Amino acid sequence: MMRPTRFAGAAGNILAADVWETGGPPVMLLHGGGQTRHSWGATAERLAQEGWTACVIDQRGHGDSAWIENGDYAFEDFGADAAAVAYSMRARYGAAPVTIGASLGGIASLLADGAAARKGEPRPFRALILVDITPRVDRQGVEKIQGFMRANAQDGFASVEEAAEAVAGYLPHRPRPRSTEGLKKNLRLRPDGRWRWHWDPRFIEGPRPVGRERPEVTEALVDAARGLVAPTLLVRGGSSELVAEEHVREFLALAPHAAYVDVV
Repeated sequence: MMRPTRFAGAAGNILAADVWETGGPPVMLLHGGGQTRHSWGATAERLAQEGWTACVIDQRGHGDSAWIENGDYAFEDFGADAAAVAYSMRARYGAAPVTIGASLGGIASLLADGAAARKGEPRPFRALILVDITPRVDRQGVEKIQGFMRANAQDGFASVEEAAEAVAGYLPHRPRPRSTEGLKKNLRLRPDGRWRWHWDPRFIEGPRPVGRERPEVTEALVDAARGLVAPTLLVRGGSSELVAEEHVREFLALAPHAAYVDVV
């Protein structure tokens, strides 16, 4: 049975989470930028049915986790949080977790592992599953995603249905859900009656936003991939806007022990 829990991030920030405790080995699931822990809910429930202790995390500034007062949302901040949660899970459940990270969550996982290697600290994860993310990604894809996020970050939407129309316009190839109830988990109703995304706008427009100093971050990710020793799986969606075939080839050259799956 799922129950809510909390973890402390690297800055003492509160990270909201849901956990399915089965007594089995732990797995930590990290969502992509602009999403919440609910994007991994069905996967976590399925993993729990298979005997895993599955934990889905709202990353800093997202969902029900704390917004960071000084606006620290650089990639390395998310990596530091991922390591902090992993070490807490090791203490709580007696084993290092497997991490499953989509996009931002995968970047955080790679940076956390790389930072531990540089510092000579215990590796935070038993294994890594990287979903639609590699050290280098398509810049046009990144700009498209961030453009969609910026479009209504400040003004929000008059209704959930209006937000659903915006999502449908951005993802015209996806079937529209029959209900908007799931979308509500990614929105907040503000006192002015407007619905806004369930993440801190400073995540992309603050003093220390995600993606800042990208060349340095890319090199850190390349070094982290080269230094991977844990079992690693790269999962790429066939319609990925971020990961092209050349990015996959580079990653597999950096981490030749990694397995790769292309999901059509």
